[in-house]
Amino acid sequence: MSSQGFHYQNNTLYADDVPLDQLGRDHGTPLYIYSASLIRDNIRRLRDALGDDVLIAYAAKANTNGSILSLMAQDGLGADVVSGGELLRALRAGIKADKIVFSGVGKTDDEIALAIENKIAQINIESGAELERIMAVATEMLPAGQSVPVAFRLNPDVETEMTHAKISTGHGRSKFGMPAGEILGLYKDAAKHPSITPVGLSAHIGSQLTALDPLRDAFHRLADLAGHIRGFAPVECLDFGGGLGIVYTDEQPVDLSGYAALVRDILAPLKTRLITEPGRFLVGNAGVLLSQVIHVKSTPNGPILILDAGMNDLMRPALYDAVHTILPVQEWNDAKTSYDVAGPVCESSDVFLRDVKMATPKRGDMMALMNAGAYGLTMAGTYNSRPIPAEILVDGERSAVIRQRQNIDDITRDERTPDWLAA
Repeated sequence: MSSQGFHYQNNTLYADDVPLDQLGRDHGTPLYIYSASLIRDNIRRLRDALGDDVLIAYAAKANTNGSILSLMAQDGLGADVVSGGELLRALRAGIKADKIVFSGVGKTDDEIALAIENKIAQINIESGAELERIMAVATEMLPAGQSVPVAFRLNPDVETEMTHAKISTGHGRSKFGMPAGEILGLYKDAAKHPSITPVGLSAHIGSQLTALDPLRDAFHRLADLAGHIRGFAPVECLDFGGGLGIVYTDEQPVDLSGYAALVRDILAPLKTRLITEPGRFLVGNAGVLLSQVIHVKSTPNGPILILDAGMNDLMRPALYDAVHTILPVQEWNDAKTSYDVAGPVCESSDVFLRDVKMATPKRGDMMALMNAGAYGLTMAGTYNSRPIPAEILVDGERSAVIRQRQNIDDITRDERTPDWLAA
C-alpha cells in the first residue's frame, strides 16, 4: 500500500514511496516534485463534496505540465483555460473539448477562432467589446444554423479580505467580469445573434479563498442575476469559479462540506449545469520545490541560508509575499538558530522566508519548499539566465521525469544575432 503525499519516513522526507534525497541526487536541484496520489485524493475529496453532477474544470494555469493535465483527463475532469496555448495543451492531454471553458479578459481573435474550431463547452465573455469580437469571428467562421456557446462573467463586487490583493478578482475595481446591469443588456443582444448562443453565467472572485462568506455573497448575486435573465432568455449553465485555498502555514482549511452546502442551497435549485474551476486546491499541496544549500552567509543581523533555488524558480514569495514552509529532507532533531532563507538571484526580493528556526545547515543539505504544486513552475522564468528546473511525477513507488531541465543552449536557442553584430 503506497504512502500518500509528502511525509517523513525513517527521518527522511518522501514523496509517496520515493525519498526526496534520492530524486535530488539522480536529477539535480532545483527540482519540482509532484505526488500523483495526492492530486487524485484532492480530486476525490472535492468530487465527494460536490457530487458527480458538478463538472470540475481544472484551472490549467495552476500547473500546465502535460502529465498533470493527462492525470486530470484520466479522472474525467474538464479544464478552465485562459489562453490558446492552455487550450491546446488541454486537448493534447486528452481533456474533452466539451468539458473546456475559456476564460480571461484578453482573448485574441485567433484564440477565439481556436475555441470555436474545437467546439469547446463555452467561452466566458468578460466585456461588451469582447462580445462584439466573438460575434464577428463567429459570423465569419460558422455556417448558417451553427453558433458558439457563451457565458457572461459577473463581477459581483465582493471583497475577499482574507486573500492577497493581487489574487482578488471579484471586487468593483478588478479588470475581470462585468456588473449585473451591463450583463442584462449584453445577454439580450447575444440572444438575438444568429452565431451566438448565450448559455449562462460565470463568476470567480479570487484565489486562495478559505472563508465561505465571500463565496456565499457571490453565489447569491449569481443566482439573482440568473433569475432576472430567465425573464427573457434561458440560463442553462452556472460556472461558479474556483479559488478554494490550501493550508500554507496557519490558514484554516476550507470547510468542504460548508462549501458544498452553499452550492446545493443557492445554485442547485436553479436546475442548471454547474461548473467549478479549482486549480490550487487540486495541485497546490501536491508539489514541492527541492533545493540544496549553497552556503550560509554570516551577517551582523544574523545568518542567511542561500539556496540554489531562486525567485525565478518560485515567484510567489516575491510577487505575492507568499509563505512556503521549508522542511529539511533529513529531519532535524533540534532547531534553535534563526535563519533568513534566500536564493541566488540578483534581486533583494529573492527571499523565501525570514527568521526560520533550523538546526545548523551545511553545504549540500537538501531542503523542500512545500505546497509549490500550483503557480510554481508555471510562473517560472529564466531571469539571470537561470535554466527552468526539471519536474518529476511520483506515483507510489514509480517516478518519472515529466520535464527535462533546461540548459543555457535551451535558453538561447531562439536568439538571433544580426550580421552587423556577428563576430
